[in-house]
Amino acid sequence: MKNPFTPPPPAAPLPKEKIDTEYARLRRQVFLGIFVGYAGFYLIRKNFSLAMPYLENAGFDKSELGFALSMIAYAYGISKFLMGSVSDRSNARVFLPFGLAASALITAGFGIFDWMTGSIIAMSCVLFANGWFQGMGWPPCGRVMVHWFSPNERGMKMSIWNVAHNVGGLLMPQLAILGMFLFGNDWKTGIFLFPALITLAIALTAWSLIRDTPQSCGLPPIEIYRHDASSSYSAADEKEFSTKQIFFEHVLNNGALWSIAVANAFVYFVRYGILDWAPIYLQNEKGFNFSLSGWAYFGYEAAGIAGTILCGWISDKFFSGKRAPVNAIFMLLTAIAITVYWLNPSGNPTIDIASLFAIGFLIYGPVMLIGLQALDMVAKKAAGTAAGFTGFFGYFLGTATLGNLGMGQITERLGWNWSFVFILGACAITILIMVKNSIAEYRK
Repeated sequence: MKNPFTPPPPAAPLPKEKIDTEYARLRRQVFLGIFVGYAGFYLIRKNFSLAMPYLENAGFDKSELGFALSMIAYAYGISKFLMGSVSDRSNARVFLPFGLAASALITAGFGIFDWMTGSIIAMSCVLFANGWFQGMGWPPCGRVMVHWFSPNERGMKMSIWNVAHNVGGLLMPQLAILGMFLFGNDWKTGIFLFPALITLAIALTAWSLIRDTPQSCGLPPIEIYRHDASSSYSAADEKEFSTKQIFFEHVLNNGALWSIAVANAFVYFVRYGILDWAPIYLQNEKGFNFSLSGWAYFGYEAAGIAGTILCGWISDKFFSGKRAPVNAIFMLLTAIAITVYWLNPSGNPTIDIASLFAIGFLIYGPVMLIGLQALDMVAKKAAGTAAGFTGFFGYFLGTATLGNLGMGQITERLGWNWSFVFILGACAITILIMVKNSIAEYRK
C-alpha cells in the first residue's frame, strides 16, 4: 500500500504552450491553500485562553492554568522541529490537512467530553496532543513556499502569507462569541466545538487546493521557470535529503540560524505573554466582560495584518533586504506600546484596546522576518526543518516556558506588575540581539 505522505513523483512534463498558464494558476491556488490552511490552525490553537476565566471560576488557579496552557506550546515547539524534518520528506498536500483535521478533532473533544476539562492532568494531556498536531502546519507551508516561489519574490509573498496567523487568530474569538450566542452561552460548545467543526471543513478545502511541488504537476522547478537560479544551482538541489543530511549538514551546523532561533524565543515570549493572558488580564484587572475582551483580542490580531506587510516592505524598500535593523525598531516600539497597556488605569478601555492594537501591529513583523530568514539560510529541501528549528526555540522556550508556565507562576506569586517587567526585559534582550545582528549584516 502506498504511503499517502510520500512526495508524489514528477509528473509527465506539460506541453510548453501550457506551462505559463498552469504555473500562474497553480501558484495562486497553492498560495491560497497554505494561507487558508494555516489560518485554520489558529481557529483551534488558542481557544483555551478564552476558556481560562471559566475554568478559574470552576476552581483552577492561574498557576495551574498556566501549566496546562504551556503544554500546547511545549508540544508545538517539539513537533514543529521534528515534524519539520518529516515534512521535508512528505507530500505537503496531505501533511498539512491531516494535522489540521487531527487538531480539530481533539479541540472538538473539549466541547464534548467533560472529563477533558475535569482536571489539570487531563487538560494538560489533551493540550499536549493538540500542540503536537499543530506542529504539522508551518513546515509544509515553508516547503510549498520555497518550491513554488523564488527567493527574490518571497519577501512580499511571505509577508502576505504570514497574515494567515492574524486572520485565524482574529476570527477565533469571533467564532467563539458566535458559538456562545448560537448555543445558549454554553462556553464549551462555543469556544471549542463550534470552531472545530468549521476547521474540519477548512482542512478539506486546503487538501483540494495545495499541490506539493511544481514537478509533481508536470512543471519545471521554479528556478528554471523564472530564470533566476543561482550560479550554484544544479539538478542535485531537487533531490530529497536524508534526515541525517538535513540535521547535520544544513541546520545544526548553521551558526546564523542558531542566532535568530535564540532571538525568536524572546519575540515569542512577548507575543504570547501578551496574547495568551489578555482575556484573563482584561477581565480580572481592567473590568472587561467576555465580549469586550474578545474584541480586544480581535484588535490585536487584526492589527498584525497591516503591520506584518509594512514590516516586510520596509525591510525591502529602505534596508535592502536586511531584516535585523527593522526587527530592532519594531521591538522598541512594541516595548513602548506594552508600557502603555500595563500602566493604563482600569476604566479606560479605549486605551487598553488601542494599546493591544499597537502591540499586535508591531510584534508580528519580527515574527515573520525571522521565519523568512530561516527559509533563506538553508537549501530548499531543508526549509521545513529550518523553520521548525527556529519555531522550537520560539514555542518551547519563548511561549511554553516563559509565556505560559512562567507568566502563570509569576502572576500567581508576584502579581501582574512583575509579569510586565519580565516581558519588557524580553523586549530589551531582543533589541540587543538585533542591534548586534544589524552590525554584522552591514559589515558583510
